[in-house]
Parts: sequence; structure tokens; C-alpha cells
Amino acid sequence: MNRRRFLQRSGLATAAPLGAAQAPSKPKPLLITCAGSRLAQVLAAGLKERYPIRLTERRPVQSDNDFVECALGHDTATNLAVRGVEAIVHVAESLPGETAEQQIDLMTRCTYNLLWAADQEAVPQVVLLNTPGVMAGYDPGLTVSETCRPRPSLEGQVLAKHLGEFTSREFARDGKANIVVLRLGKVVRASEVKGQPVDPLWVEESDVVHAVSCALTAKLGPWQIFHIQSDSPKPRFAVTRAKAGLGYQPQFRW
Repeated sequence: MNRRRFLQRSGLATAAPLGAAQAPSKPKPLLITCAGSRLAQVLAAGLKERYPIRLTERRPVQSDNDFVECALGHDTATNLAVRGVEAIVHVAESLPGETAEQQIDLMTRCTYNLLWAADQEAVPQVVLLNTPGVMAGYDPGLTVSETCRPRPSLEGQVLAKHLGEFTSREFARDGKANIVVLRLGKVVRASEVKGQPVDPLWVEESDVVHAVSCALTAKLGPWQIFHIQSDSPKPRFAVTRAKAGLGYQPQFRW
């Protein structure tokens, strides 16, 4: 058999030469939920240089990014919304005018459905945005770490956030998802709070984008919680663990 026929039969005739440059693979999109919220839009703008962005919301939203309307039900639509994504950032903010019951529904039933679909579609990473308000039951003079047991108030939004975190924890403990929870302080834009009395719980929008970016790439276990706010000299919710575990380096110090 001559050399040409051998190469054709073995498939080597059309193979790329060793060392030849391979076409770069197309990056997978990042899914950001609750697209109607300002925070989701800030994250989309801040992360679009690293990921193609896919937004989703339970009602139509105008956006320059890829948008999928999804009620986050236990159905094929939710699977399609998460299919093929690199990771999910669950902003977990309710729509304007929603009742406490609707907020709880978002953080429990809808969050469960989102995580269920993520497991079925083999999405490797989920970042859940939450609030340090779930620790509000501790004495205000104490520094509260992520290892403390949550003590939420019964106020509707805070209770909803607590239940969402609990739902996510059970998924992670069952090995169904790798989840990083970021308990965000009061998210602000520096230019809009200039001249106002300083709140040590403030965290600037750009620092939130930075924290989420760190959480998406950090090599962590299946369930991790970090407090995210400015690097205040007298913090109620210290960012020491976030700095060590995520590489979080806040640029704003109020």
C-alpha cells in the first residue's frame, strides 16, 4: 500500500499537522437572573468582557444582551434557560410591588427549580447573592462571621433571603451543585452617596462585580459563604474570609 492510500484509509490525510494552531473554542455564556434589577444590569455590564451574557427574568426586559423570559418553573423552559451556560449568578431580587409571599416564592420554589435545572444541565457553578441581614439577630456590637448560625428577622424580604440560602445549602449538601453565597452589604454607587453620612455596610457596585468575578473562578468546595462589603475598620460583617478565600480586594473604604 502506498503512503497516500495508507494516510487516506487511516484518516491522517485530513488531520491537522501536529503543532498546528487550533481554533479557539467559543466561550460559554454566563446566566444572570432577575434581569429587571439594577444589580443584574450592573453585573452584566461589568462581566461582559469575560463572558457572553445571558439574562433572564420572569417578565420581559429590554436589554442589549441575550435575554430569555422564564418564570423559573419546574419545566423545560427553565432547563432551556440554563442550558449550555458556564455558570449562573442568581441575583435573587424580587420584582417591584411583589408581596412578601411572592418574595418567598422566588427564593424557595423558583430557586429550587433553577438549581434543579442547573443540576440536570450540568452547570458547574452557581453564585447566589444574599444579604447579611440573615444575621441581623445578633447584637449590633458583635462582629459576625460566616460561620455563625443565621438569625434572620421575620421581616418578609429577609426571611425570604434566609429561606433561599437554606434551599441552596440543601442542594449543595446533596452534591447537586457547587454554590457560593455572597452576602452583600448595602450596594451603592459612589457618585450617588457622595456627601451622605457613611454607612459601614455600604459596598460599591464595582466591588460587587469584583466579588462575583472572584466567586466564579475560585476553586472552592460545594458550599461556601462570604460576606461582601467595604473594608471597614470596624466591620459588623468582616470581609477577612472573602479576602483569603476569594481574593476579594475591595477598592472602596468608607
